[in-house]
Amino acid sequence: MELLDAQASALSGFDWLVKAIGPADWGEPTPCTEWTVYDLLNHVVAELKWVPPLLDGTEMEEVGDQFDGDLLGTDPVGAWLTAATEAREAWLRPGMLDRQVDMSYGPAPATEYGWQTTLDLAVHGWDLAMGIGELSPLHDELAETLLEVFSPQVWRWQGTGIFAPPVLVAADAGAPARLLGMVGRRPT
Repeated sequence: MELLDAQASALSGFDWLVKAIGPADWGEPTPCTEWTVYDLLNHVVAELKWVPPLLDGTEMEEVGDQFDGDLLGTDPVGAWLTAATEAREAWLRPGMLDRQVDMSYGPAPATEYGWQTTLDLAVHGWDLAMGIGELSPLHDELAETLLEVFSPQVWRWQGTGIFAPPVLVAADAGAPARLLGMVGRRPT
């Protein structure tokens, strides 16, 4: 899968899950042990809100803390739809994949940032599915693609707190389980 196709798949799966959240689900725990369903969605919305300014060339320092705190308010699904739509539209503008973006570790290719946001959506999609008792939208093709991109660089984030330490999975496990294990999730 190409980046924008993988991103569309991860975004679509997450979108389906957000729309499946029931009234009693918001306080449910997720595999991200410090986050409820509400907290997880707030995190993903915050991550997506960063996309348009970073792709427009805004430096992280300029964005500052404007995406900290509760971004969902009284309309979590509406906040999700707005953030997801604006992020996707930003990625689809001509030339976006050829840009450099300001990251916490310095300038990076927009494609690197795009893959990171895709991984975030895919893994947190699984987290959200577990939190609300739905099937995971993480499918073989998306997981295989993300494994190809991130397996060679997993060592870079170990010990940074971005993901939990890897979890061993069976050698014959499918791509989704291998991806989840790589980022510290215990696939079921």
